[in-house]
Formats: sequence, C-alpha cells, structure tokens
Amino acid sequence: MKKICVLGAGLVGKAIAIDLSKQHKVTSVDINQNSLKKLNSKNIQTVCGDISDDSFLKKTISPFDLVIGAVPGFMGYKMLKNVIEYKKNIVDISFFPEDPFTLNNLAIKNNVTAVVDCGVAPGMGNIILGYHNKKMKIDSYKCYVGGLPKEKTWPYMYKAPFSPIDVIEEYIRPARYIVNNKIVIKDALTDVENIDFPECGTLEAFNTDGLRTLIRTMNISNMIEKTMRHKGSVKYLKALKKTGFFNTKEIEINGNKISPIKISERLLLPLWKLNENDEEFTAMRILIKGTENSVEKKYEYNLYDEYDKKTKTSSMARTTGYTCTAVANLILEKKFKHKGIIPPEYLGEEKKVFNYIVNYLLKRGVKYNT
Repeated sequence: MKKICVLGAGLVGKAIAIDLSKQHKVTSVDINQNSLKKLNSKNIQTVCGDISDDSFLKKTISPFDLVIGAVPGFMGYKMLKNVIEYKKNIVDISFFPEDPFTLNNLAIKNNVTAVVDCGVAPGMGNIILGYHNKKMKIDSYKCYVGGLPKEKTWPYMYKAPFSPIDVIEEYIRPARYIVNNKIVIKDALTDVENIDFPECGTLEAFNTDGLRTLIRTMNISNMIEKTMRHKGSVKYLKALKKTGFFNTKEIEINGNKISPIKISERLLLPLWKLNENDEEFTAMRILIKGTENSVEKKYEYNLYDEYDKKTKTSSMARTTGYTCTAVANLILEKKFKHKGIIPPEYLGEEKKVFNYIVNYLLKRGVKYNT
C-alpha cells in the first residue's frame, strides 16, 4: 500500500481521492474545510491548509510516494514546479495555461515523473491519439468534447465541477489548431458546428485551445479540438464576451477600480456551480484518419458517460478523475518509469500502458466505443 497526497478536494479531486483510497493510503489537502468534511467518512486523511504556501506544501507532501494535482488552473504551474523541486512524482489535472515543458529539465534533473493534462480532454483524447500515431501515419485528428448538465436551464444550459474562472479561460484564450501543417489562431467560440449524439441529441461545437501539448509533440497535418455545449448556448457566451464581461483590464465605477471578469466570476458561480446531486453527462467523439500498413484507415471513438447515482459521482469527475487514477497506479506499480514532463500522448505510445488505462476505465464503467 502506497501513500498518496491529493492536492485539491473539489468534485474531481474528491473522486480521485476516493478511487485511490481503495488500494492506497490517501491524504486529501485543501484550504476549504467544508470540502474536506465530505471525505471524512471515506477512510481518507485530510489536511486543511494553503497549497500556495511553499513551506506548507513542502512539509505536507514530504512523506508521500506520489502527488496528485487537482487545483484550479491559475494555481497549477506554480504548484507543479514546487512539487518537482521537492522531488515528488506527480499526476496533474490542473490544466494551467503555461507551457509545462519549461519544467522538463527540472523534472529530469530531480528524477521526477510529472504527467500533465491527465484528464479526459486533454488527457484520454491525447492517449488515444498517441496510441494510433505509433501504428499509422495520421493525416487528421478531430476531438469534440463537452461536460454538460442533463437539465437545460436557461440561459447558459451549463454547469461545471470547477471554478467559473477556469471555464471563462476557455472562452477567452485564443484557439490554436493545425491546418496543412500550419498553426492557425482564431478567437474561441468561433466556427460553431452541430454534432449529433444518439444519447443526448445535437450539441454545439466551437473552437477552444484544447490541443495544448499536441501542437508541439505531434507531427500531424491537421488537428483540432472543439468544446461542446447544449445547442443555443453559444450566442449568450458570445454576447457576454462582446460586451466585455470577460475582460481582465480594470474599469472605474464611482471611483472604484474593478476587473469585469471578477464581477462575471462572482455572478456566474451560482448559475454554473455543479452541485453534488446534479445529473450531468460527458460526451466525446474522436475522429482519426490516415494510412496504416499502406491502407487508408479511419477510427472513431465515442464516449457517453452519465452521473453515477449510486456513488453520487459526476461524470466529469469520473472521466477526468479515473484517467488520472489509472496513470497514478501505473506509476506506483512501476509500469511507467519515464522521467521529465510527460504529456498524456506519450503514455498512449506504449501499447501495454494504453491497454492498462482503457481496461482500468472500463472496470469503472467509463467506456470508449469504437
């Protein structure tokens, strides 16, 4: 039995801690005591404290065999850097905006395995792409993904298991994708198209900056990832963005300076907050085209996963969290030993690793249909 420290006790961090506690001794760390209380009956130790405090973080993680990063994106890079400096292996799902490869030399120097972006997308989509990229010459990769509430509440028809600021970041960060081997940059929320799923109907897909590490690690002529929302919701997000509600630059109101995005975050939190019993689903479609053994091949993966009523675990927590826990177990079982910054596509390149992750998810009811 290994000792694991999970940094962050939100809905996804909680699911990660519970899953890992079935085989290991787990301690969950968060600044919010209320979040930690939900884990007290789960045979999980809890520590309340500020992860952004370097000395607290170093002391807290020192006894552990592995660290899981499940903090908000704005905290992610600094947290990851500190964990690497403290020479601890880590699997991270914080999805921070900074380039993780700037920490690669530090990770190698400290003999650390640091798996980043280890969720559903980025995460499992990268793993699937990495697997096929080793077997064939890929010409086109498309990934459509969205986590959505089953109840379509006007106007946004959306709820999230993480902070609104991380969601807004998807809508304001320029989207990068690859067309004919060239990087194309467009505003997020553009190029809306309809994607049909038999389980949930028609969803809207739009540009977001989801390729992340794939832009650097994959030599593929055409790659794009789009985020999906319920049909009709994108127009409201565009209206907020156009009006300036997502702007970070402070404006003056009655002599007070305030950032519009801070107001939006506060106002959207109660509307977007995913409560523990809210039913939701995750939908993903991956399309891969190319040449395999001199024959043109197409692969399609479809995921549709719903809130687990029995365990009261959100689908986004399941699909994101269990990918993370699968990789955590791989490292602890010494079935993956590479050092440095490891994006998930590197994991998929090894057939045994790919099969391990797929089977791990399948045992927990998360199935990628082909």
